[in-house]
Amino acid sequence: MGMLVETEDQGMLRDMLRRFVEKEMPRDRVKAWDRESRFPRDVHDKLVELGLTGLTVPEAYGGSGRNVVSTIIVIEELCARSMSVGCAYIQSVCYAGLNLTEVGSEAQKRELLPKVAENGLMFAYGFSEPDVGADIASVRTTAVRRGNEVEINGAKRFCSGAQIADYIYAIVRSGEPEARYKNLSLVLIPTDAPGLTFTPQETLGLKGGGTFDVSLDEVTVPVSNIVGGEEGWNQGWAKLAGPGLDIEKIEVAAMALGIARAAVDDAWEYAQQRVQYGKPICAIQSIRHMLAEAKTRLEACRLMTYTAARMVEEQRPATVETCMAKLFVCDTARDIVLQCQQVMGAYGYVGDFDMERYVRDILVMPILGGSSAIQRNNIANRLNLPK
Repeated sequence: MGMLVETEDQGMLRDMLRRFVEKEMPRDRVKAWDRESRFPRDVHDKLVELGLTGLTVPEAYGGSGRNVVSTIIVIEELCARSMSVGCAYIQSVCYAGLNLTEVGSEAQKRELLPKVAENGLMFAYGFSEPDVGADIASVRTTAVRRGNEVEINGAKRFCSGAQIADYIYAIVRSGEPEARYKNLSLVLIPTDAPGLTFTPQETLGLKGGGTFDVSLDEVTVPVSNIVGGEEGWNQGWAKLAGPGLDIEKIEVAAMALGIARAAVDDAWEYAQQRVQYGKPICAIQSIRHMLAEAKTRLEACRLMTYTAARMVEEQRPATVETCMAKLFVCDTARDIVLQCQQVMGAYGYVGDFDMERYVRDILVMPILGGSSAIQRNNIANRLNLPK
């Protein structure tokens, strides 16, 4: 369906992923991962074996080259079945692979990119803090150079997947707070470093990788762990505000698209099987209209997500389009899922069906990766709307 035609390779990739999902991620297993908030490392390892964590790693470092559209296809297909598997994949291919490729030093690329492609190495983002959300330039976690080491003190919040990750990719204050954007650095903090304490946060959805409060008490890392090497000191904002942010917005759109697609598929199927008054409920006009509208909105979400992904892949300016995709797809996908829950009535609310999990997972999508309000600001500002 749709006007955006996938290449033959992309179509084969999607077909392969759907077979993988049915075999390795059956619904009963996914339910258990959600119930127990468990990350299935064995499934992640199988994605690595298929070469799927190499989709953002240049061939020189053991990957298959930077392929944004294929990466988004994988995210959509995995998240349509399990956020636990989908989020871990993003931690590997996007948080680690894309960021290292774009802003890592040559030494960091040589050391870590092969591990992304061959071992599924994962990063967790350490951006938010107890008093810092969208205003990243106000971070209070400090980093001080001491010879060949950097000492880090502070606290990070909403550090998703921190305990399954190999490193926390953290933004820190590396100078006077008054300088704001000019005194920020990015550092790679190994998750087994002494001085780190992880406190899990209970969440409504996104079970599996977990999200954590992380406290950093005299955590030391070598200077070589400054992202970009020594030259990266105090250059954190420039590195953070690069193309990686555009891709993060379409990652989240792809997650939301996957969940919404799964909800539409389940509601579509349910409406044909559920019989009331002697006929399937899909014969009832109000149900037909809800399903037709859900399919239509889903197609709009798909078009926006993949149009933005293609622009990023072709390295065209795409900040407005990625903000628009993040805003529209995440808000619309939430509405689609809630509408599909209505189609299933009480069965959309009970644990026997996956719909209640889709609802729990979709509710965070307009918040993740920059809230809908932030995206509206970004769009107005980028289109030079006077203040």
